[in-house]
Amino acid sequence: MAKNEVILRFDEVSFRYSALKPILDEASFSVRRGAKITLMGQNGAGKTSIFGLIAGELKPESGQISVTPGATVGLSRQVIPRSELELTVREFFEKAFSAKVYDIEPRIEKILKVVNLEAPFDRKVGSFSGGQQARLLLAFALIQNPDILLLDEPTNNLDSEGIGRLKKFIVEYPKTCVVISHDAGFLNSFTEGVLYLDVFTNKVEQYAGNYLDVVEEISKRIERERMLNARLEKDIENRKEQANFFGQKGGHMRDVAAKMKRKVEELEENKVEMRRDDRVIRSFAIPTQENISGDIVKISSISSSRNGDLVSKKIPAIVLKKKDRLLLTGPNGIGKSTYLEAIVSGKAKGVALAENVKIGYYRQDFSTLDFEKTTYESLAEVMMNGGEEELRSAAAGFLIDADTLKKKVSDLSEGQKGLLTFCRLMLQKPGLLILDEPTNHINFRHIPVIADAVNRYEGPAIIVSHMPDFVSKIKITYTIDLGQI
Repeated sequence: MAKNEVILRFDEVSFRYSALKPILDEASFSVRRGAKITLMGQNGAGKTSIFGLIAGELKPESGQISVTPGATVGLSRQVIPRSELELTVREFFEKAFSAKVYDIEPRIEKILKVVNLEAPFDRKVGSFSGGQQARLLLAFALIQNPDILLLDEPTNNLDSEGIGRLKKFIVEYPKTCVVISHDAGFLNSFTEGVLYLDVFTNKVEQYAGNYLDVVEEISKRIERERMLNARLEKDIENRKEQANFFGQKGGHMRDVAAKMKRKVEELEENKVEMRRDDRVIRSFAIPTQENISGDIVKISSISSSRNGDLVSKKIPAIVLKKKDRLLLTGPNGIGKSTYLEAIVSGKAKGVALAENVKIGYYRQDFSTLDFEKTTYESLAEVMMNGGEEELRSAAAGFLIDADTLKKKVSDLSEGQKGLLTFCRLMLQKPGLLILDEPTNHINFRHIPVIADAVNRYEGPAIIVSHMPDFVSKIKITYTIDLGQI
């Protein structure tokens, strides 16, 4: 089949979760065989839903989704569903096939080598680190050898070595690949076209070119639309004033006023609907717990994972006071998240916390959130003071509107869960921040705002992040590489 053949097409496809949540409105686009495409849009716009439609997991209300007959689709999801965390590695990969595969173990061994992961077949997938789970998710899609590979935030939790391998794989992958990611540098390394989901119009716009060029093109277009609206608004106001003036004169002047009112209506119709999906979260500050001072955290030993066993080693004592920032680094599977969890639970050997210090914990799997509560209830339970108006104002700063406040946490996108967690930290007023991959799933436009808030936080912070753009914007006091311990 020719490389320029269209392998995937959406023709006037409409889809919504509910009357309050339209995703697509008669959206049309096409993807050619062998193309490397980025799907971009605001957190919560519905990018993951488009993947679900392509994979056949969701059905459109109207319109046609066409995949070349015989072409297969493989989907690498953002996270392993909670219902699958108790599956063994073998059981997890068996779910990739609709029929029983009798040579499944050799296939698993082969594909795990591709993603550079050692995973015993009887080990439960929930016992792997976040980075290792990201590799399992990728391997789950690759083991199907799909003609259309859909990667949903594949760099989340991956270390630099893993991201480098993934870049190389995508560039060399001979088939079609569509990627959702908020890592601009990663996307720019292979993207040759962009599908842009506008959360306001619910349309998909198609652009040719590498990722950063398309982002710049979209930004310039938005600025042109803003300037056009500003000029039209000024013209409309002038004509309204003139119409009111002539309308009071009577006689022939009333006809002039009527014509001017019709012109105002015409100008109103020419105004461009401003894109709201390119909004950036408001600048925010995370208040610090009162009466916290002195030595807030003292670390005299570090724990890391070696072949599944947790090993502790004494180190020269590190003391975290106000404004100190400790960065924990190391390869996937070395135990960074496990160590942070032990600190929060008070079980970390050689770690002493100040008495009554309140910990603000951003956990990469969002398990600190109650998925059965509404977004409003999730914020209300941590709000230290203030009323309804203060809560809604805080939520709005993180692009959480009135409709989103009514939703269950389980119905939010992963990116929205991340913004909800930061809003909770702001309302919680912690004495110590512990941030485990806090930029996963977050729109790249929000990263500088979040980094600035972490920088200005008055208390100490312990951070795990594989995103250089985020880390470079934070003044790090100490760095510990668990891989070197």
